[in-house]
Amino acid sequence: MRSLPLADPGTPPLRGPAAYLGWLARRQWGILLAAVTCGVVQFACQAFLPYLTGRAIDDGLEQGFGPDLLSAAGALLALGVLSAAASAVGHRFDVANWLRAAFTTSQLVGRSTARTGHAVTAELPTGEVVSAVANDALRVGDLFAVTARFIGSLTAYAAVAVLMLQVSVPLGLVVVLGLPTVAAVLGLLVKPLQRRQSAQREASGRLTTLGSDTVSGLRVLRGIGGESVFTGRYRRQSQLVRERGEHVAVTQSWLDALQVLLPGMFVIALVWLGAHMALEGTITPGQLVTTYGYAAFLGWPVQNATEFLQSATRAVVAARKVLTVLRVVPAAGAAPASVSTPPPPGSPLVDEASGVTLEAGRVVALVCADPDESARIATRMGRFDDDAEAPTPVRLGGVPLRDLPLAEVRRRVVVAEAMPQLFSGSLAAGLDVRGGARREDLLDAIALADAQDVLDSVPDGLDGELPEKGRSLSGGQRQRVALARALLTQAEILVLVEPTSAVDAHTEARIAARLSDARRGRTTLVVTASPLVLDHVDEVQLVVDGALVARGTHAALLDGAAGPEVAATYRRVVGRRMDDDLPVEESFDRTDPRGPSSTDRSAVDLPTGGAA
Repeated sequence: MRSLPLADPGTPPLRGPAAYLGWLARRQWGILLAAVTCGVVQFACQAFLPYLTGRAIDDGLEQGFGPDLLSAAGALLALGVLSAAASAVGHRFDVANWLRAAFTTSQLVGRSTARTGHAVTAELPTGEVVSAVANDALRVGDLFAVTARFIGSLTAYAAVAVLMLQVSVPLGLVVVLGLPTVAAVLGLLVKPLQRRQSAQREASGRLTTLGSDTVSGLRVLRGIGGESVFTGRYRRQSQLVRERGEHVAVTQSWLDALQVLLPGMFVIALVWLGAHMALEGTITPGQLVTTYGYAAFLGWPVQNATEFLQSATRAVVAARKVLTVLRVVPAAGAAPASVSTPPPPGSPLVDEASGVTLEAGRVVALVCADPDESARIATRMGRFDDDAEAPTPVRLGGVPLRDLPLAEVRRRVVVAEAMPQLFSGSLAAGLDVRGGARREDLLDAIALADAQDVLDSVPDGLDGELPEKGRSLSGGQRQRVALARALLTQAEILVLVEPTSAVDAHTEARIAARLSDARRGRTTLVVTASPLVLDHVDEVQLVVDGALVARGTHAALLDGAAGPEVAATYRRVVGRRMDDDLPVEESFDRTDPRGPSSTDRSAVDLPTGGAA
């Protein structure tokens, strides 16, 4: 058994499909060589069976039952057993090659998507990325699953050609020249098949994109009466995919028909010629049996060669699509770092555009009249788009973040966004994203985020499985799980965007007190306007129109320590937050089929009924 997926899928060349497929072959050369060896042994045994059968018949006709016939029968038995063993072991290696190539491709697409961020969605439709993992990766793996049989077939063809030339030069020439002719005729259909498969793949990718976009915006579509429009578009695109599939099927049917017809004609010609030579006495009865055996056997290598051509065609199309995803330039970290020595721990993080400053060891709250502006500041501090953030640099210890290695920034600065994303898998794995946390650490983080109800609701607790996007949890539960996950990173600088927006006031107060205590002495920024959180931080920084206008404690800003105008502005922002009936994240539970958790703020005054 081999562990998949791989710890490191590697860095592939992006020059073209051939370079990529060759790189995959080199990456798994060990199991690929083992599969090829088994394939060569299997087909070599199959190639010698007709030869030994013919020799045994001739020996039996000349000498009757005796030692020579028994030894030939023993050799046939040994070849059969060896061929069966090589086939069984080779099949395991074929599957291993298929899985290794497919998983590596899927990992590369996933890693590239994670690294490129929003750049991939800006350049490619969502359906292209989904299809690259769901379909293209498997087609790349198919090529490596049939490679061993194809190489074994070539070896068998060479062995048969040599043996047939020893039996009869005319028969040997028929084998040497006939099979390449059959393969060449079949190869004429490969190019049209590849072209039509590419067209079908393009249409299928667009259909996947249309479907995902429609589903994600289904509520909005129903609300504005546009559901029928998108349904019509999806219907037309699906019909186009069907038409393209029919075009592929027509070409494929010709290829399948010729794959049976041409080898069959070859067998007829070889047997007809061998039978006439046997009647003329040119070859013996045993050699005639050998000729027929080879004629029947050679249809198998032709079939394998055709299957390899088909798989190679699909793999080239798939690899081209995969490379389209892998070539997307990441939004951050594309350029090499210009500073090799990072600033020492405890260096301040400063957003120069706004003036927001995170000093070492302080828990700071960022308050802004415009929530979008505060979210932009928090996002800049995480370095997610080098080009977009170039006019608004953020410095760590005086060094621009874009000049530092991206891995160093990701290790030291963690930004937890307001809309948490959870992934399928065990609850423990979803929390411990950096690995190495003890179960006690996981339980402590859950308690700190006041997420004990999540632990109780998931079967098997930490070892229980969460579905995709944590759909079994309410909005507030998902938010608290995401908060526990962020705290477990033990980041030097932690930026939390509205971490308590989807919970009720009592839960928010408990989280605020625990959060401040847990992060005391470590640099933390909390983007919020909640007085329950502001009461527990070391400092509040107020931003108006994108610029820092005041710093101080929550009580001091309310009392007018920064001036009456600042106090009035601050009261308006904080007071509006206190009067909010619904949280920013109300959309979580509006789409939650289970209903809200008892600790979710969205359980209060949530409207019922209305348009679906």
